[in-house]
Amino acid sequence: MVAAAHPLAVEVGLEILRRGGHAIDAAVAVQMMLGFIEAPETGIGGGGFLLHRDAVRGTMEFFDGRETAPAAARPDRFMLFGLPAPRWLAIPSGRSVGVPGLVAMLDQAHARHGRLPWGELLEPAIRAAENGVPMPARLAAESRGDFSLRLFADTRRTFVGPAGATAPILRNPDYAATLRALARQGPRAFYEGEIATALVERAAARRPWRGDLRSTDLRNYQALEREPLCGPYREWTVCSAPPPSSGGIAILQILGMLQHFPLAELGPDSVEAVHLMVEAHRLAFADREFHVGDPAFADVPTGALLDAAYLALRADLIDPQRAMRAAPPGDPARTVARHAAPAMPAAPAGGTSHFSIVDADGNAVSLTSSIEAPFGSRMTTGGFVLNNQLTDFSFAPRAGDREHPNAVAPGKRPRSSMTPVIVMDDSGELRLVIGARGGPRIIGYVLKTLIGVLDWDLGIQEAIALPNFAHVSGRLELERGSALAARTAEFQARGHTVRQAKLASGLHGIEPAATGWRGGADPRLEGVARGD
Repeated sequence: MVAAAHPLAVEVGLEILRRGGHAIDAAVAVQMMLGFIEAPETGIGGGGFLLHRDAVRGTMEFFDGRETAPAAARPDRFMLFGLPAPRWLAIPSGRSVGVPGLVAMLDQAHARHGRLPWGELLEPAIRAAENGVPMPARLAAESRGDFSLRLFADTRRTFVGPAGATAPILRNPDYAATLRALARQGPRAFYEGEIATALVERAAARRPWRGDLRSTDLRNYQALEREPLCGPYREWTVCSAPPPSSGGIAILQILGMLQHFPLAELGPDSVEAVHLMVEAHRLAFADREFHVGDPAFADVPTGALLDAAYLALRADLIDPQRAMRAAPPGDPARTVARHAAPAMPAAPAGGTSHFSIVDADGNAVSLTSSIEAPFGSRMTTGGFVLNNQLTDFSFAPRAGDREHPNAVAPGKRPRSSMTPVIVMDDSGELRLVIGARGGPRIIGYVLKTLIGVLDWDLGIQEAIALPNFAHVSGRLELERGSALAARTAEFQARGHTVRQAKLASGLHGIEPAATGWRGGADPRLEGVARGD
């Protein structure tokens, strides 16, 4: 089964699986197709995280393809006249572009588990980009709706002009040529030679704040294999991404706090249940801001943050009837801190894609990939969009009297919210494969679905379709037009500042069924789940 953001990507993945491919083989093919038909969200100009469960060995693996800052990067990269620059200025700048890690990550995973040749996995996307497919409705709508695309030559030509939003057929011969080079020469061709040179030159040509990437930055890039972050939730084991993602720590912290509350008794239509999830989310995000960054540069106390006794203390801060005035970060080495974390600035909700795959042997892949903001840095080369992932760093290099754990540094990976998840039951069998898009909202979307399946015993599709909510920049966001939004007054009575918003999660998940697998996809978007 494959659950992904577009039917063509799903069919490509199934084609690979029907040919005997491993779930990792299908992941390579699906990702390359998404880089064509979902270019504003994901692609080889960005990065990602891949969580894999080996069905035969019963083991879990995590591959880190997060972007890195160039060797020339300095902590004040996004400061302007002594103050953090506005995001709208930083995103389309050359300084926002990090070394893309997606191709290296896929190469690493494929070298370990692939059954089909690398070049064959790229062929479906090459054919589609050369021959064309009907213009995806969401791509056309996004291109028409984003006025900023008209301000930059690359996006004006690619997404707005004759080949853009109003074209009946989507083609991308430049992308096809890039993939042909990768198929013929291998994945390293992305990091050395013409493709790498063109990428460096494109970032350097942007004004103001030209890019400072060098060919050596690409040549030296390495995807990393890390230990997955796993922890208990009631009778299940939940595995996700370790730092530099904040997703795994946050999800496991939230679930560890929620274990102290009877969510199953409250049910999915309960304002109190949503309130409890939001308050635990706020506490986890306070810890994220205070403690989490690239573990090669910041001392992230992962074990202490996930300690059951610490999370019990954090759960004691939650009033089931009243929202906290401010969510304090904790000091897990000593006592619970009472000072509030800095307010998190709102971040773009798109620029990311997630897909889930299970093959005929039960091997599972949960892969979230991103170029950060929708349409990334507004720069393209070789038919793909360059990321703006470096704007995921803290713009202010210091937090009070200490260096911010997510401050910019040479070779550092910015903190991420991407949260690929695989859940196992108490007998070690696969229970759920899930993930989402949505910037910092990803964690809340994944949480909602986990609670829906595990506590409320909903099917995966029912859980994904539940109303979305998130807590961002000091406000509780409720999905506009949903049953939750209709109860805004009840949330306000509990002390929440409420905003109604369009919240499309891009959730894609798979769970076991009596006779095989059952998939789910966000009904708000174009994604589907299909299997054999």
